Amino acid sequence: MTMKELVVYIAKALVDFPDEVEVIEVVGEKTTVLELRVAREDLGKVIGKQGRTARALRTILNAAATKVKKRAVLEILE
Repeated sequence: MTMKELVVYIAKALVDFPDEVEVIEVVGEKTTVLELRVAREDLGKVIGKQGRTARALRTILNAAATKVKKRAVLEILE
């Protein structure tokens, strides 16, 4: 499972409108940026109270990236 697939899988499990989950992967030399877009109504679910869910998502992503010796950044877009 790639890092993009991982983020898509987790995000779809969290939201009410899984068909609107979109992840764009921008691969750099050392860092991969994953841009997550969800339906406006689901933005709060992905971010969570005080950003806890977003922080947890980033932690999981960093663990997966470290395993393949890369660096990953998750950006949640409106």
